[in-house]
Amino acid sequence: MPKPEANIFWKEGQPYSTQYEDVYFSSDSGIDETEYVFIQHNQLEQRFKALPQNQFTIVETGFGTGLNFLCAWALWDKTAPKHARLNFVSTELHPLTASDLSIALKLWPSLENYAQQLIAQYQNILPGMHQLAFSQDRVNLTLLIGDVTETLPTLHASVDAWFLDGFSPAKNPQMWQTDLFSTMANISHADTTFATFTSAGVVRRGLQAAGFEVQKAAGFGKKREMLFGQFSVIGLANNKASSKPKIYKKQTAIVIGGGISGTTTSYALAKRGLQVTLIERHKALAQEASGNPAGVLYPRLGNPQDKLSQFALAGYLYSLRLLNQLNLSQEHYQTCGVLQLAFNAREQARCDSAITQGLPDSLLKQVNQDEASTLACVDLNAGGIFFPTAGWVNPSAWCTALTKHENIKIKTSTQAIRIIRTGDVWQVLDRQNCIAEADIVILACAKDVVQFEQSSHCVMQTVRGQVTLVPSTSASEQLRTVVCSEGYITPTHQQMHCLGATFSTDDHALDVREADHLHNLGILQEISPALYDSLKPQALKGRVAFRSTTKDYFPLLGPLLDAKQLNANPPRYNDNPCTLPWLDGLYVNAGHGSKGLISAPLCAEVLASIICGEPVPIAKSLMSAIEPNRFALRALGLKLMASHIYDQSIQ
Repeated sequence: MPKPEANIFWKEGQPYSTQYEDVYFSSDSGIDETEYVFIQHNQLEQRFKALPQNQFTIVETGFGTGLNFLCAWALWDKTAPKHARLNFVSTELHPLTASDLSIALKLWPSLENYAQQLIAQYQNILPGMHQLAFSQDRVNLTLLIGDVTETLPTLHASVDAWFLDGFSPAKNPQMWQTDLFSTMANISHADTTFATFTSAGVVRRGLQAAGFEVQKAAGFGKKREMLFGQFSVIGLANNKASSKPKIYKKQTAIVIGGGISGTTTSYALAKRGLQVTLIERHKALAQEASGNPAGVLYPRLGNPQDKLSQFALAGYLYSLRLLNQLNLSQEHYQTCGVLQLAFNAREQARCDSAITQGLPDSLLKQVNQDEASTLACVDLNAGGIFFPTAGWVNPSAWCTALTKHENIKIKTSTQAIRIIRTGDVWQVLDRQNCIAEADIVILACAKDVVQFEQSSHCVMQTVRGQVTLVPSTSASEQLRTVVCSEGYITPTHQQMHCLGATFSTDDHALDVREADHLHNLGILQEISPALYDSLKPQALKGRVAFRSTTKDYFPLLGPLLDAKQLNANPPRYNDNPCTLPWLDGLYVNAGHGSKGLISAPLCAEVLASIICGEPVPIAKSLMSAIEPNRFALRALGLKLMASHIYDQSIQ
């Protein structure tokens, strides 16, 4: 169940936490306190001006009103190089409601421009990780909602500066624990600094025990003293931290595959400043599964403890935010809502389980048969769950919008046959010549991934799917939502409904079949006999595409191992994953099956974060679940290693 939202009351115009009986910021001046404690004592202005690499990472304990983030963002805009990116990660157990956040941020008119941008994206802030992007993707805010002792250890990052700003140790002792300081040490490096408003002995001793050098300074306002300092040589010797922050110098990338995986990957890398060459074998983008006229955008949820359900929800929320950023027209993207019907006992149990996640009605609500029929504006045979912000999108239009970036060059009608490593670069070749070369290569070409020697160990299954396009009628045009059971039907668009899709394994034929049309229409008849009867299934059109999935239904995402070396010299179960035979600069983003619209964009962002050394926007346990070499490792009896491969940095 979600943690409760913050309970506050307004005391002399400022927010006051009733849960912790403490203020959110100094009554003297919140901005001045942030500037003095966190900006000055982490030397941020000087460090922003002289960055040794293209990004900087701050982690904060206690997001509160977002004041510290806004101040860091404003300073970044003013002082940092224009090509660099700020990654700001903040934990919060009790997030403010959007309305309370809006009221609080009105206290600082000088930050109004930044505050309004934050408020616009501050939606559906649920337990877990959420990534918000600002300043043309130069500033990333990652919110970790939940108990800091549980959420922070899931973060895969290398931290440059810490803002320790939870409620005071006397009011909130649960946060200021040994585990917090140990986790800090594990993701710090020799140049990592920290600052905190408190000088409590438990904090000072905890930081010192974890390996931080601690100094005292005069406190702000009524506070007598505060603490600040830096990670120490002793800390480096005793923890997993790196001796120096990694400097990522990769500047060029090749992405093979022009579907939703390839285009989202290209976009994620391009917005980080990499020069991307996107290679597509067809004459245009999105000609395979991403070429269907409409894709349903919703998460298949179940048990909230299930990783697949967690991954689906995270991907769904990320896709919604990305689509809002791209601002596709209603011609190509509609949030008409999606009804997932509980059409049998098993689906009813799954829907019931999804409801236990306690998501707000704005995201998910349970509906009976009558309520579902009212929402859809047609008679339905079952109730289920309704996703108000879900809908359908034209994948081809999405792919096109993603590639309209100055750092992306597209090569269509180009067949990638081989990839080879030459010196410090990768080369992609057709049958005779080098097509392109770059620092890194990402394979995002679905079933064709296994055709390359270096990725032939990526186990996937190819599934044939046929969609049916049915002309709408005056009666069927009343349908207002997407309706899903074993298949789906979309509302009318350009006088057509899209029904789909069949699911056929070990079938590689591209012909459009009458039997498959009848299958899709049969599912529609089960969903709504009235809607089925209203249609005139004549002059049906259809399209066949192939979806690649895995046996555990998680995609394949991340850096690739040299499978030949791995099998020739199998590691021990307790070896450090860093010592495995990684193929430097070679990655994969594939195996998304029928859920690519909600999994591929998030995976692209995860992959770009890994490549560029940024905080990754999903938990380490989910990173291991989608790790592309997991089946090869499990085959060698290394299931435990595969499950914990991201406990340490491998790139």
